[in-house]
Amino acid sequence: MSAAASALGGVWTRASVKYLDQDFEVLRSRCLRSGQLFCDPAFPAAPESLGFNELGPNSPETAGVQWIRPGELCQNPQFIVDGATRTDVCQGSLGDCWLMAAIASLTLDRDVLARVIYPEQSFTENYAGIFHFQLWQYGQWVDVVVDDRLPTINGELLFVHSEDGNEFWTALLEKAYAKVNSSYESLKGGSAIEGFEDFTGGISERYQLSNAPANLFKIMKQALRRGALLSTAIAVSTKAKETKEQLVKRHAYSITAAEEVQVGGRCVQLLRLRNPWGHKEWSGAWSDESREWSKVSPEVKDQLNYCADDGEFWMSYTDFKVEYSKVEICNLIPETPSNNSFGHWDLWQFEGATERDVT
Repeated sequence: MSAAASALGGVWTRASVKYLDQDFEVLRSRCLRSGQLFCDPAFPAAPESLGFNELGPNSPETAGVQWIRPGELCQNPQFIVDGATRTDVCQGSLGDCWLMAAIASLTLDRDVLARVIYPEQSFTENYAGIFHFQLWQYGQWVDVVVDDRLPTINGELLFVHSEDGNEFWTALLEKAYAKVNSSYESLKGGSAIEGFEDFTGGISERYQLSNAPANLFKIMKQALRRGALLSTAIAVSTKAKETKEQLVKRHAYSITAAEEVQVGGRCVQLLRLRNPWGHKEWSGAWSDESREWSKVSPEVKDQLNYCADDGEFWMSYTDFKVEYSKVEICNLIPETPSNNSFGHWDLWQFEGATERDVT
């Protein structure tokens, strides 16, 4: 194990509750002794795990679904390839863009990610068809076990997938999240802030851009420096599914950076956003290949990690306020490990119960 992985693995020494009393180590050891790959009875590879309505047993959406392990989908399956990054997260046919935005933001802080994902899992050493993740549920960390049978159609993953066809951490994490929510269909139509809270135990803020504070850009920039997770979305005001600049309405985007650059003697505030689809980007000012980039030096481009056609894009804060409707910020708390040096929010938590006739 590398020193970095060892440090990340240390995060998992913190106490967590075993979800449905399933013990990962016990179950894996049992499978290794028997020579049988794990099949999860609590979340079976069956129609009821997909859903109950649009993804129900008789739905055309699920016709032809087969549950297949990664080793049957490709020759060299990997849990994580060259580190987990936001570009690993590509949404499938499930309407859970909010969850994809949350997962993409999760990758921005190595220690926050390692609280959720134990990095030393693999399809080779001690492989038994079983993986586990930790999620924040009802005020405590829970350890969630899943098998690696994933829903596919015609040999392709039905839901979230990585740009790298042999990387499966995103698909397995989505499955663990579906398990605690009873089905994949239960993940349709949520809010990114829900995912943020379940991955960090953090404290949320919401801002409507129609009446946002004058210093919101500064708030967002400082939040990102503290390791907070940010998302945004556009409310539906017309029947059009997209804006004329190709932004998708009712669709969650991750906010992954906030920077200021000097252009022609003036300061321009920029935000970097990611579409969890992995494509369909903003086409206005500061979009990929827009003329604004010709005014920026190669050094500044490198500093901003400028890269075209990757589902991620820059736009000015001025345009952002016009196009988008809200910003959601999840601030980390002491329970959430982070490699960020700017600190977390403080948390005071009081537990107890009310008693009749006592004031």
